Amino acid sequence: MSGSGTNLAALLEAAADPSYGATVVAVGADRDDIEGLRRAEQAGVPTFVVKVGDYPSRDDWDAALAEVVAAHDPTLVVSAGFMKILGKRFLERFTTVNTHPALLPSFVGAHAVRDALEYGVKLTGATVHIVDAGVDTGPVIAQIAVPVEAGDDEDTLHERIKNAERTMLVETVGRMARDGWQVTDRKVIIG
Repeated sequence: MSGSGTNLAALLEAAADPSYGATVVAVGADRDDIEGLRRAEQAGVPTFVVKVGDYPSRDDWDAALAEVVAAHDPTLVVSAGFMKILGKRFLERFTTVNTHPALLPSFVGAHAVRDALEYGVKLTGATVHIVDAGVDTGPVIAQIAVPVEAGDDEDTLHERIKNAERTMLVETVGRMARDGWQVTDRKVIIG
């Protein structure tokens, strides 16, 4: 994670209910002193930090990150808010899901909300997808539509998208944990 940890907070809250079917086993970040790490520590969840700059190459960082994550033996890795491209070594070991503030495959990259506004779309939204080697190119697991309202700016639209995204992420991760999943020809089947 890289930021405030609101997706994490929603997952921690959901996981507190045994019927949710998923447990947060650890929380990792690529930098110190972020709200998400504090949230995890307050919930009693182990945390770790693996900084890119501490390794001679991205490949070395990717391998180190994979080893640290493997020590926690996750069934699924949630990368929502992490904002780092995960490499081959990591992705070969873990099924990883991410959120994106647009209806993929439209508006990939870090400026999806701004790009959607500039394009003039009337409907955008959020996507939960499996992370692959590309940027926001992995198989789509779930999507939710969010209308663009008159007078929206990047902040107001992004806040509505984030609210919808959190709910969808919690629901999707819970379903994957309870029911399992398979990916065939870019189609993700839960259950």
